[in-house]
Amino acid sequence: QVQLVESGGGLVQPGGSLRLSCAASGSISRNNTMGWHRQAPGKQRELVARITSGGATKYADSVKGRFTISRDNAKNTLYLQMNTLKPEDTAVYFCTSGRSGASYYLADYWGQGTQVTVSS
Repeated sequence: QVQLVESGGGLVQPGGSLRLSCAASGSISRNNTMGWHRQAPGKQRELVARITSGGATKYADSVKGRFTISRDNAKNTLYLQMNTLKPEDTAVYFCTSGRSGASYYLADYWGQGTQVTVSS
């Protein structure tokens, strides 16, 4: 059984920063690609960023230059550093693990999500 547990969400003012963490456990392959998705109220889930086991990253255009995804394979932990946060970044953020190719990422496992609220 695979478990993904997110932490680090909360309330932050516009322009502020947050760092999300995701602890992975269970029968999860360290070769898996991992990612962060988010879902805002009334909107579809979207892929924010993903990272392969080798460290190759991709970002949604809306977060490029502001968010940084990273992973510590020895600790089975995924991170998302979010800087210069905007109100439109408000969403539930989900840690995921799955498979990827050059132009796709299929998430097989999902965490329970952590709320990020950007508001003054």
